[in-house]
This record gives sequence, C-alpha cells and structure tokens, in this order.
Amino acid sequence: MTVLPADGLSLAAEFPHPAHEQWQSLVEGVLRKSGKDVAGSAAEEALSTTVEDGLITRPLYTSRDSAPDAGYPGFAPFTRGGKAEGNATGGWDVRQRHTLPDPARLNEAVLADLENGVTSLWLTVGGGGVAVSALADALDGVYLDLAPVVLDAGGELDAAAEELLRLYSARGVDARAARGNLGADPLGQAARSGAEPDPTAAVHWAQRCAREFPGLRALTVDALPYHEAGGSAAEELGASLATGVAYLRALTDAGLSVEQACAQLEFRYAATADQFLTIAKLRAARRLWSRVAQVCGAAGAGAQRQHAVTSSVMMTRRDPWVNMLRTTLACLGAGVGGADSVTVLPFDHALGLPDAFARRIARNTSTILLEESHLARVIDPAGGSWYVERLTAELAEASWAFFQEIERSGGQAAALRSGMIGERLAATWAARSKDLARRKEPVTGVSEFPQLAERPVEREAGPDADGSSGGLPRVRRDEAFEALRARSDAHLAATGQRPRVFLAALGPAAAHTGRVSFASNLFQAGGIEPVHEPVQVDAATAVIAFKSSGAAVACLCSSDALYAERAGAVAGALRSAGAQRVFLAGRPGEYPGVDEYVFAGSDVVAVLSSLLDRMGVA
Repeated sequence: MTVLPADGLSLAAEFPHPAHEQWQSLVEGVLRKSGKDVAGSAAEEALSTTVEDGLITRPLYTSRDSAPDAGYPGFAPFTRGGKAEGNATGGWDVRQRHTLPDPARLNEAVLADLENGVTSLWLTVGGGGVAVSALADALDGVYLDLAPVVLDAGGELDAAAEELLRLYSARGVDARAARGNLGADPLGQAARSGAEPDPTAAVHWAQRCAREFPGLRALTVDALPYHEAGGSAAEELGASLATGVAYLRALTDAGLSVEQACAQLEFRYAATADQFLTIAKLRAARRLWSRVAQVCGAAGAGAQRQHAVTSSVMMTRRDPWVNMLRTTLACLGAGVGGADSVTVLPFDHALGLPDAFARRIARNTSTILLEESHLARVIDPAGGSWYVERLTAELAEASWAFFQEIERSGGQAAALRSGMIGERLAATWAARSKDLARRKEPVTGVSEFPQLAERPVEREAGPDADGSSGGLPRVRRDEAFEALRARSDAHLAATGQRPRVFLAALGPAAAHTGRVSFASNLFQAGGIEPVHEPVQVDAATAVIAFKSSGAAVACLCSSDALYAERAGAVAGALRSAGAQRVFLAGRPGEYPGVDEYVFAGSDVVAVLSSLLDRMGVA
C-alpha cells in the first residue's frame, strides 16, 4: 500500500507535462478519421467556430491566450464587478417586470412578488401599462422605502415621475431612502418609436434627483431595443456606450459634474441562453464604460450599474415551457456576469400577459440560483477562465469599434436618424436568419423537436402584443417557423387535418431510422404531419402505404447504399401513385424521380414554405 507524504499530495507530480503540439496531434488523428486531412494549427482551426461580430470560438484555451488584466472588483476597470463585495453579501436585486394595466390586478401581483422573493419592481406606466393616475392604487401596501421602483413610462415620463415622487412624500419616505429609477431614456424611446429624441425632461429629472434624491437615478440606458431589433452583442454594447456618452454630454452641459452624471445612469442589457456570451458581455460593458469615465476625467465614477433582462428574442410561442430552461441559463449568465439587478421574463412572455404561475417560476429562478446553487457567493466566478477573459477582451474591442463608428456618424441620435444603426442591425439579423432557417442555430421545440399535437398556450393580450412600432423592428428567433406553423394551423381549422408527408423507409431499421427521425423532425417544423409505416417498404408496399396515408407528397429515408439500389424505383412508383413531389433525406444525388433533397444545412424555411405553397396551404 502506498503511503501518501504527510506534507500533502502534488496531483501533477507523477505526470509528464504535455505540449500544445501534442494535443494538436491527437486532434489531427481524430479529424483524419472523419475525412479531414489537416495538420498543426489548421487542425485546431477546423474545430473553431465563427460566431457573431466575427469573433472566433476555439476548442481550447490556455495560458497563452492573453487578455488585459481584469483587476479587482470595485476598482477600475471594473471588469470583475462594480462593487468590491460584488453580490456576495445579499445576491443580486431580483427585479420583476409588470405590464398589467388594471391597478387592482397589478397590486395583487406586485404584493405576491414582494412577499415571495422579488426585491424591486419594474412597472410599465401609461401607454400600454397602468395609468399614471392609478399608480398609487397599484402600489398600495408597498413599502416604498424598502422596494425600489423602476418606471417605464415612455412619453408620460413627466407625469409618472411626478406621481412617484409625490407618493414618496405622501407616504413619509425620506428622500434619501428612495431607490430605483425614473426610467428617462429619450434615445431608447426614439429607437423604439422613431420619434425625435428630446433630452429636456431627462435632464430636468436628473438635476432634481441629484439635488433631492441621492439614491434615485433618473435615466436608463436601455440597450434592449438594439438587441430586440436583431443586433449582435457588440452592436448592443456599442449602441449603449454611444447612448451613455450622449447623456453624459447633455447632463454635464446642464451643470452636473461628470461624477453626478454617471450616478444618474443605469444600463439595461439582454441576457441570453448563451451563458458565456452573456457573462462576457456584462464584463466587457463594465470595462468599456470605465474607459469612457476615465477619458471624461472621472475614473472613480466608472462603475456601471447594470440591469440584465432575459432576452425576449429567444422566447418562443410554441412549446413555451422550454423558455423556462432558456431563462434559467440566461439568469445564470447574468448572475455570474455580475449584473446588479436581474429580470427573468415569464416563460409565457411571448404569448401575452403572464399568469401567476409564470410569474412565480420567473422569480423562483433567481431564488434557486441564489439560495440553492449559491451562485453569488463568489465574486466573478468566471474570472480567470482563459476562455471568458479572452472572449471579454475580444467582445470589448468589437463593441468599441462600433461605438466609434456611431460617434463618427455624429452620435447616437444622428445614427438613429440617418438609419445607420437600423441598417447595421438589419444586416446582422439577416445573416442570423439564414442560420436559423438552416437550423445551424436550432430552436428547441420550434425548428428542432416540434410537437404538432401540443395544445397551444393562450394568454390575455399584453401591451404592444403585435410588436409593432414606428422605430426599430422587434424580432424573434421563432418568427419564420411560426409563420409556417400558423399556415398549418389554419389548414387544420379549415379541413380538419394538417398537411401530410409520407415517409418511405427503405431497408431495415438500422438503415433508415436516423433519416426517418431527421425528416420527421424537419417536416414537423413547418406544421407538416409525417406519416410513417413502422416497417421497411419496397416499391409495391410503398404505393399501398402511400395511398392509405392521406399524404400528397413523400420522402425517401434510408442509407446512401440503399438509395443507390432502390431510390429510383420507389420514387417512380410513388410518382405513379399520385405523389405530387418526392423528397429524399440526404445529400443531393442522381436519383430518377426525386424532386428535392432535404439534408443538414439545407434552407429548411425555404423548403417548407415552397412545399406548403405546392400543397395549397395558404
């Protein structure tokens, strides 16, 4: 029996130190087996992935991947956190969003949230939310000195802010105890509505808050309009920097110091299910804003206050239960990334006004991550990861480049007015839409593993339910597939059945199962019901099964070897039996009678849209 030394165990003492080149050699061998004859750094590049903003994610990061010194939490450049203690003392602020227009229902929801883990409120006031005159009723029973309130009042900023400050006074809240944000964001409102931004009101409220309410902020730098218009992470950060700088100019021109102006801003960012990108985005945002403050001569005031909101772009209307998983990952990324406040949108957000169950799951997401996973115990737990540090640095560089481009265009207002920002975001979304259409970026429950038999979840319509506005568009990852599914739903309602496709499985299960699953998954993404006989077919049995299937089109599914033997004969037989179109699951080849091919990487949206047209599905 080996006796361990009393002074401890050196885990690496008996192992040789491998070189990076040795690892690359092993990768070469694996790639060679898959048909890729590459060597050296090319082998590593073959496993690398180009993501948005031209950033490249490599399969392995080591100490050779240098990044700027991240410093310490609470010190410039604030990459590791804006506060020395991070969120370790009490976790992040759990901020719930409320858009209910009825003050009684809103008050019931607000009190339920505050009694069960929510620590601040984000209220839509005026417009699509509760009326300004009903704000007092909506906040009845709320201890305003304990629960910060953040307003989203749009064009009714003055009335909503005045009413909230009146409530503080009427309920005996000391001005120094008031917390939250009045939500002034003229540039964000311009991005949403297309209106000309006017900073006058925002400046007025910033001056008043700085003078009378030291714990209350007046302005929100909301980057969500750019994310929700299809922008990349770098574009979101670049636009937020340009907006923040524009507000600093307006506030300092009005007499506030740079330190006072910085203290009036809270930045709002989207958190997505790409947890590492979310972590890097929040870290990069703090580093970038610290640089802005430094250039303005107020390096000590560069700690960016961050509010992270789970992305509405990633939320789906079909199989909305999967959204719970997406928002959990997004919340994790926001927490690890160091957000001061986190809003988890309810899983039914894309369907309308959330119900009580959805709100409970949303707030409990933060509770579980904080209280059961202990996610906030360590400050910046991703810090020191070679991957995260490098991604943070690269994202910061890309974001700064876009920020400078906006500044050269005359600033945020001018870039919005000229359409420069809108055009850039549209181009980014067009490229991403191609990846979505080809399922290179899969959407679980929508483009992958859809459930045609699921009962739709229905909710009361919420404000701006159609996503329309006069400014930047609002996009969703599921929108192209949702349009296809809506056509199928209408056909079902009109005829009593969905459009169908017959899957002709050739050969034994081992030969056809993989492609049967692939084809079934693909056609269901467009609302087309697959009909599959659980036995192998030849030309004769395929005709019988096809005629009894009720389908108008067919798809051959098998191995390449069996396609070479049987595809032509079976396709011809199916055409003779009345098949309007015959597909083959696999790469394009020379098979008589086959009209079209479906394969990994094909434009699924185009294929399905064209097929529905041919089938007469409006």
